[in-house]
Amino acid sequence: MGQQKILSPSGLSSAEAAARLERDGPNMLPREPPVPLWRRVAGQLRDPLIIVLLVATALTAVTGDWTDMAVIVLVIVVNTTVGVTQEVRAGRAITALSELAAPTARVVRDGVQQQIPAAEVVTGDLLVLAEGDIVPADARVAEAAALLVDESALTGESVPVDKSPGEDVSAGTVVVRGRGRVEVTAIGSASAAGRIAGLMVKGPGLTPLQRRLVGVGRLLAGVTVFLCGVVLVLGLVRGQPVDLMVVTAISLVVAAVPESLPAVVTLSLALGARRMAARNAVVRRLHAVETLGSVTVLATDKTGTLTEGTMVARRLWTPAADAGITGTGYGPDGRLDGAPASAFTELLTAAALCNDARLLHGEDGEWRALGDPTEAALLAAAAKLGLERAELQRRFPRLAERPFDSVRKRMSTLHRLAGGRARVICKGAPESLLRPPVLADDAELLARAAEQAEQLARAGYRVLAVAQADLVSVPETVPEEGLSLLGLIAILDPPRQAAAATVAACQQAGIRPVLITGDHPGTARAIATELGIITSGAPITDCRTLVATGPATARPPETAVPAAPEPGDQVSVYARATPQQKLDLIERMREQGEVVAMTGDGVNDGPALRRSDIGVAMGGRGTEVARQAADLVLADDNLDTVVAAVEEGRRVYANIRRFLIYGLSGGAAEIAVMLLGPLAGMALPLLPAQILWINLLTHGLPGVALGGEPADPAAMRRPPRPPDQSILGAGLWQRVLRIAVVLTAVTLGVAIWALHTGRPWQSMAFFALGAAQLGVALGSRARPGSTANPMLLLAVAGALVLQLAGLYVPLLRDLLGTQPLAAGDLLIVTALSILGYAAARLDRILHREPAAPANRWRRPQAGTTDPPDDSR
Repeated sequence: MGQQKILSPSGLSSAEAAARLERDGPNMLPREPPVPLWRRVAGQLRDPLIIVLLVATALTAVTGDWTDMAVIVLVIVVNTTVGVTQEVRAGRAITALSELAAPTARVVRDGVQQQIPAAEVVTGDLLVLAEGDIVPADARVAEAAALLVDESALTGESVPVDKSPGEDVSAGTVVVRGRGRVEVTAIGSASAAGRIAGLMVKGPGLTPLQRRLVGVGRLLAGVTVFLCGVVLVLGLVRGQPVDLMVVTAISLVVAAVPESLPAVVTLSLALGARRMAARNAVVRRLHAVETLGSVTVLATDKTGTLTEGTMVARRLWTPAADAGITGTGYGPDGRLDGAPASAFTELLTAAALCNDARLLHGEDGEWRALGDPTEAALLAAAAKLGLERAELQRRFPRLAERPFDSVRKRMSTLHRLAGGRARVICKGAPESLLRPPVLADDAELLARAAEQAEQLARAGYRVLAVAQADLVSVPETVPEEGLSLLGLIAILDPPRQAAAATVAACQQAGIRPVLITGDHPGTARAIATELGIITSGAPITDCRTLVATGPATARPPETAVPAAPEPGDQVSVYARATPQQKLDLIERMREQGEVVAMTGDGVNDGPALRRSDIGVAMGGRGTEVARQAADLVLADDNLDTVVAAVEEGRRVYANIRRFLIYGLSGGAAEIAVMLLGPLAGMALPLLPAQILWINLLTHGLPGVALGGEPADPAAMRRPPRPPDQSILGAGLWQRVLRIAVVLTAVTLGVAIWALHTGRPWQSMAFFALGAAQLGVALGSRARPGSTANPMLLLAVAGALVLQLAGLYVPLLRDLLGTQPLAAGDLLIVTALSILGYAAARLDRILHREPAAPANRWRRPQAGTTDPPDDSR
């Protein structure tokens, strides 16, 4: 019942902690060792398309075609170098994100409680644990107050375990109730979790998008190999040499398939995550980057997310008086308005004693809360009446407590009085207190208090009831019955200034904000209406009034599941929702086709964060359980950051599709030129070395640079994309073919004209095809005419210079089999190549997407069509 005094209340000294950290190393679990460079290179060379190139190298060597062999080897070297470089950059980006999302721990050092990275915890540290914390190291309990720990992650035992002083807790377990202080006994690999983790160290796997691209690559390779086989057969039928046609066919395979796509995707996702981190959204799981672009529902709580999270007590009510209270923030400045302070001294004394928060006065003069903001608001209100928490604790020392939990919705503490007597104080939600047997007051007073609580809640306040009882002796447990009502405290958490704009931005992007809160329906309605989530008078769901959907023995009424809205249903507010109802509501929405991003901060939000498509945790006020369960952590606790992250997710996905349109249209044009050229009298329109050179220049740096395009200004005015949409779907094939037709027509047109006028037709076709593809890259920009993404401009300029070098540098001419062009011919070909740019721009006009409709997209059911593509 009581709390055992710890042996070392001041903890370690900073100097001793630093020495132990130096001696024992960081408190980190075993990690995947870094991949050596040679293994990265070997991984690139094992790629099926690179293997094809290696086979081509061997064939050209056997036939003595040293020129083509040199070009193929150059392509292998460049592709491998680019691939390894991208892998390294992506690995560094992911490592940096892991450090940003690393868990923290609260320790006592030099007698002061402080928060440090969990990796800096050392043996002998005194840890402070509270509900929602993940234990960062093995430790022995020194002090406990109703400490209940979930050890299922380590032992598989589903029932949480009570912990008393002297017992051990293990790293990786979760505090689900109560609080305590523990002394660290083992860290890192020496801990129980570390020994297990050492047996199963595993690197990150592929994201869902990357896995889908594996299938796409196989499809593309199959189609391309078939078409190149046709080119091979036609060449042999026309009497071309076998070795030349084999190398030509293999070169076409490599040129037509964007072999650098997997590396481009990995880099885009990793760098997208880095950009999100720069905007205070830390991605913990890489798949979140791609999933964010599909979100259709943003389920959010209220406190600290839509509101400031800075609670302020505004109204006080007792059976004998009521008054307003002024002041802002957590400072003691303020006064009562409407009644003398003596009428509320007993109420606020009890509220300050049944309280685990602390108020800190910073060097900058600002008051800050350490602990629950609601409890901090009660301390601030008491301070305005001159009631100091430290003095109250000295007069009424706490003996025991029953911490708050989401089922009881109340907290109780037991305090010592003079003469061996005791006082029990209870505070919590009015509906959990204003009823027998918790209160022994008459029915008339309870009804009057309930009506007053209802009025305050409808006005947008969060209302707490406070009760107490004096006992003649100290009981064995903390009783929660037979108490007397002291009064009500109405607390206001004002909406964030930017919250209304965030809600509007979500709605414009086709994302429906849904408020799911444990607060009173009146409070929820007031906030939701003010922020534009619902209109005045719109229906909301009060989860207390629901009828159980399952057998009464299986699901009590307080956990009845609110039905997720049907298509067209505008119910977007759920009040008085329990954690189980929140979880079931998320599941219902997903079953009905929504892609749900859910925000949360408490230990009870963990399951729902895991079950949603995108779990979003608050980085500042959130518990460690919520942060570790989430896919995305908001470092600034600002909901607007989610909108920025959604925009980044849409940008990454659009850029991957942009690269595919660019790469596949060029590859398709190369195959078409090789198939149709002989019909116009050109036995071999392009030599293998020329094909490979064009592929090297177009799919190299320009292709990678396309992945860095900024977001389209209209990206957040379009509906979300279906998460199961094929990367090649939503009109991508049609776009590829439209652009490929233009590229083919330009190349063949130039070649036929040059052939019939006695010009070096093959060299002119070579330059026209390469330059036109580079024009497509410029025409694919998200913001043409701007200086955004200067790397693409530099990459295209550099590739064009190298394409010209292939015509005019003697060494390259010998390598590629080209001839220099006269100035007039070069000017004509360059002018015609601009049609590649025009084709890409015209395609964007033909493929213009509409804005997100009011009845926005849901996951498609059978027989429905995909929404428009957002990769413009």
